[in-house]
Amino acid sequence: MFLRNDHGLDQAGGTATLPFGRAFVPMAEPGALDKIRDTIARIDWAPDLGSRIGSLDWWRGAATCAALCTATCMLAPGFHRTIIGDTPAALDGASWDEARAQSISPLAWGADTGRHMAANDLVVPLAERPERPRVELTAPLGQGDSVTRMLQRAGVSESDASNAVRLISGAVPLGNIKPGTQFDITLGRRPDKTVARPLEQIAFRAQFDLSLSLARVGNSLTLKRHPIAIDHTPLRIQGLAGRSLYRSARAAGAPAKVVEAYIKALATHLSIGRDVNAGDTFDFAVEQARAATGEVQLGALIFAGLDQGRKKTQLVKWTDGQWYEASGQTQRSGTFGMPVAGHITSSFGLRMHPILHMLRMHKGIDIGAPWGTPVRAAMDGVVSFAGRSAGYGNFIKLSSGGNIATGYGHLSRILVRNGEHVARGQLIGAVGSTGLSTGPHLHWEVWKNGVSVNPRSMSFSSVAQLSGEALRAFKAKFAYLMSVKPGR
Repeated sequence: MFLRNDHGLDQAGGTATLPFGRAFVPMAEPGALDKIRDTIARIDWAPDLGSRIGSLDWWRGAATCAALCTATCMLAPGFHRTIIGDTPAALDGASWDEARAQSISPLAWGADTGRHMAANDLVVPLAERPERPRVELTAPLGQGDSVTRMLQRAGVSESDASNAVRLISGAVPLGNIKPGTQFDITLGRRPDKTVARPLEQIAFRAQFDLSLSLARVGNSLTLKRHPIAIDHTPLRIQGLAGRSLYRSARAAGAPAKVVEAYIKALATHLSIGRDVNAGDTFDFAVEQARAATGEVQLGALIFAGLDQGRKKTQLVKWTDGQWYEASGQTQRSGTFGMPVAGHITSSFGLRMHPILHMLRMHKGIDIGAPWGTPVRAAMDGVVSFAGRSAGYGNFIKLSSGGNIATGYGHLSRILVRNGEHVARGQLIGAVGSTGLSTGPHLHWEVWKNGVSVNPRSMSFSSVAQLSGEALRAFKAKFAYLMSVKPGR
């Protein structure tokens, strides 16, 4: 940096000459061509056509774009003409061999590219390509397939397949091997291509708790069992019912069938839609098998509970298939279900008989259904009559506890015998039109203390209580289920 007075400008009145630096050289006046070039350079020939639409710059840009497009179309050869490209000449002779030696081809196309050592007099051409000494493969057992056919398709000889199946059937029933089971098979070297490879080894999961392996020792196959440790601790799931008991239980990880069984069990003791609140806690347990190898299998529902604060519903499924309360008592109540899938064509009460054309009491209800539709027992009972009965046609009468009996008339078939015990929902006959009938339907009648009553208004209730050793075993099972921690 410097000051003006450092150069004596003040003493010289501002007219003194600097003692150093270059003399000022005046610029030459630009010519007309230079001015035109400078003017053209300052013009924006390609402005943004998306801004300042309608201005002078915009129209200039539009004219430039139109001029470029016009020039392109005039110079183009046209869409109907093919543009010929320059293609290199095909290689041949030594040039082709040299280029191919430096290229890489896919193995799937039988590649033999790359540089190779030249063959000498010691090289003897092979008559045929040698086979692999061993072949390892995996074969699944298909639906409806047999183990023998599956092994033979995999390349196992008929004799080896028969011996392997004989050993496997001695360890587990062949019917217990589930479709989709993977068989790991190892085949050995064969003397020539005209015979099948010998079976060296097979390994597969025969059951959830058992794996089997077969290995060749000498000239025979030997089988070895590999037991798999299984933990049978039940899976217990708890959670809030929320707005939907079904959805909340599904969200907690329970399978759909388990949740359906849980709701069905609770429905025998309370109304799911009316009695269950969002703040209630569901609690249920499912049979579970966990293998040491990591696989898990879920079974049937064995405990169903609902905690409503002041009231707890706790049901345990016992060996007879019934649900018992924690006290060891079970109670079933409700109304009769329809014994056949159909629609009511005639109700209980006075009516004009369709055949006799007279007013008389209709002691049951008629359910219209196609010929041959299955008829099931409305409740447990003993067959007190099964046969032909005047206007009823083919008729079945079941006697149950509490002086209650049910009758099923106009059947086309009778599938039970006198004295036979039947369970609720059991198939007992088929819809027909025998007796005084105008078409296929079921006449369903219910008697209480020998008097006909309306089946649709009839309710039932039964109570059973465990005792003795069965009650002690039940209490032990209930205590065990309560000791299982949720999520285990």
